[in-house]
Amino acid sequence: MISTADAVPESSALRTPGYRTFLLTFMLAMMADNIEHVISYWVVFQKFHSAALGGFAVVSHWLPFLVFSVPVGALNDRFDSRRLIQCGMVLFIIASVGWGYFFVTDSLQVWHAMVLLTIHGCAGVLWGTSSQMLLYDIVGARSLPSAVRLNATARYLGVLVGPGVGSLIMRTLGPTWGIFVNTVFYLPLLLWLVRAPYGRHFRGVAAGPKRAVRGLADIIQTIRDVREVPVVGAMVLLAGTASFFIGNSYHAQMPGFAQDLGHGDPGATYTLLLGADAAGALLAGILLETRGSWLRTEPASALKMALLWGCALFAFSLIRVYPVAIVVLFLAGFFELSFGSMTQALVQLNAPDTIRGRVLGLFTMSASGLRAFSGVTVGLLGSITNIHLSLAVSALAFVTVAGLLLLRRSPQGA
Repeated sequence: MISTADAVPESSALRTPGYRTFLLTFMLAMMADNIEHVISYWVVFQKFHSAALGGFAVVSHWLPFLVFSVPVGALNDRFDSRRLIQCGMVLFIIASVGWGYFFVTDSLQVWHAMVLLTIHGCAGVLWGTSSQMLLYDIVGARSLPSAVRLNATARYLGVLVGPGVGSLIMRTLGPTWGIFVNTVFYLPLLLWLVRAPYGRHFRGVAAGPKRAVRGLADIIQTIRDVREVPVVGAMVLLAGTASFFIGNSYHAQMPGFAQDLGHGDPGATYTLLLGADAAGALLAGILLETRGSWLRTEPASALKMALLWGCALFAFSLIRVYPVAIVVLFLAGFFELSFGSMTQALVQLNAPDTIRGRVLGLFTMSASGLRAFSGVTVGLLGSITNIHLSLAVSALAFVTVAGLLLLRRSPQGA
């Protein structure tokens, strides 16, 4: 299988006017997203000590991606992606202010947390799918692999910096005022998009077909539309399998893992555990951007990196030694960014332009929406058994599927 990535000479996205600003504001928003996770997850864990609620945090964060990604993609085919991203930023701010209100009044109940987590998830789907669409409009096909890698690196840099900043804020301002301060980090992206000269209409590309947004029918039709593009189907399947079995569900359970490893306090050791896989992802992004020839953007590479990611998380689930856990999470982050950025770049490069939003919505539904089920496999199963066993079973299931996919594609040289 030969992807479009092989036919298009690659260029650094940082050479594209405006992309640097987009990248910086994107990273600040991602950092704010993770600061909110650090503060809210910590307060919720200390107040309720509920693995089931941690599982719901994963479900509520990703279920909107499962339900709304393709409809949001369809909206991007017809309307201004910038405004959809801004709507997402507003919802993020509402969620943070909501947490702050309940912290101030000390009135947080389980159902309050569930509502705020759901609002946060809806904000994410508006932001995520629309950002992918706008990214292509900013840099074009030639710089797209670079832009996807850099955005993925910025996302993990936000994950890396977010826990540190969140921990610092909790220790200096406390979670209550810290969550209010966090809203400021969403503003640069929201304000820059007011007049940012990007979008399909700025490129002179016609709007997509004026089809009604029809929910399930849209999903089925989009699957039919991309049936003739094998690389898209392969990457959607790989991303969906990873999300279904593992996703990022272990992040919501990290306070429990930290406690079992003997570092459950909100200090530097807990922060290091949170940021270890983000640090590995950051290194992967830097190496792929500066030494990209050692790992080509192709399906076989994505499958191998995904397989190694699953193995690393399986090992982490069994480890009880803190320094070893840090190293294994670092490797997991390295592998995750590598295969994640490849799958997205391959889908974007091969998506038909007239239905690009819907195709990206389908990919987001698979890569992000199916993470809702990982909240069941890791979180809710963990409440019945324990989080170590649930993560081990989930990682082993993914490794099995990824291994079978790799063996099936190897004879084809994919």
